[in-house]
Order: sequence, then structure tokens, then C-alpha cells
Amino acid sequence: MFIAMNRFKVLRGAEDDFQKVWTSRDTHLPGVPGFVSFHLLRGPEREDHTLFSSHTIWASRSAFEDWTRSEAFRRAHAGAGGNKPLYQGHPEFEGFEVVQTVER
Repeated sequence: MFIAMNRFKVLRGAEDDFQKVWTSRDTHLPGVPGFVSFHLLRGPEREDHTLFSSHTIWASRSAFEDWTRSEAFRRAHAGAGGNKPLYQGHPEFEGFEVVQTVER
């Protein structure tokens, strides 16, 4: 498995707007080969921002990379630049190969 995460430093006071953008958009993910699950995470609050992260689980790194080159990816991210006033800087991408899974 592969986990793809983007960290967003959302400006204080813009958290609700940021969440609304993410929860109301069409992700185009459910039909993508290799997609497992998506989570939007809200993290700690700092003086000037609140940390959010998008957390996506994929069957493999190659499935994720295929998604990033797909038409579905382009559709899902169309207009994303218009949301920049909600967060500081660029999102920080982090990709992880899963080395161990423990489940119930």
C-alpha cells in the first residue's frame, strides 16, 4: 500500500471555508483503479494557522502515480488555485510506502 498526504496550513478563521471546499467537491476518486480510501484530517491549531492534511490510501505507489497523470486528477483539482487565500504557502506533499499494517 501507499499513503499520499498533503499538509495545508489553513489561516486562522478560514477553517470552515477550507472544510467546505473539500467536503463539497467531487473528488473523482471512487472509480479510480487502486484507490482505497480518503480522509481529510484537522490537526493542531497554531497562532497563525490550523494544520489540515488530506490522507489517501492507495493499493500501490504506481496506482497513486497513475492517478496523478489521469483526467480524473485534472478534473478533481480544477480551480484549486482559487482557494490559495485560505492557506499559507503551497501544500506539502508526503508519500509513504506502508511497511506494516495492524488491523482489528
